[in-house]
Amino acid sequence: MFDFAPDPAQSKPELYRDLLSAARGVTADERDGVANMANLAALIWQYVPRLNWAGFYRVVAGELVLGPFIGKPACIRIAFGQGVCGAAAASGETQLVPDVHAFPGHIACDGASRSELVVPVVVAGRVVAVIDLDSPEPARFDAEDAAGIEALAKAIAGWI
Repeated sequence: MFDFAPDPAQSKPELYRDLLSAARGVTADERDGVANMANLAALIWQYVPRLNWAGFYRVVAGELVLGPFIGKPACIRIAFGQGVCGAAAASGETQLVPDVHAFPGHIACDGASRSELVVPVVVAGRVVAVIDLDSPEPARFDAEDAAGIEALAKAIAGWI
């Protein structure tokens, strides 16, 4: 049994350090990518406050396909270059969007989402998935959030 208890008083760098440690703990002996993404989505949900969606889109046959997540039902397939997730997959770069309604081509799976952070997971120079975080708060995510999720994406790349 895993028992992780994030401290709400800790700084963002400490929170993301602890999230990464917990991620290593739950994936240490598991090689099934879907199982690992499911546990990682749950950990992100537990550690990162003020989210309304957290999860993965996997690259399958040249498009993003919904993976494990927590939140309302989501879009199943997203083309590279479409929406925030597709932009991250196409560019290989983190997308930090303070106002999703101002993002050209935003795909609204949950109308309550106001800001979004999408980080590509890269293996051998290729995007294999993206980590997608949505919040009902405008400008919820900042550079510290991006750095924390980027560190997680780098660490887990071989586990999914």
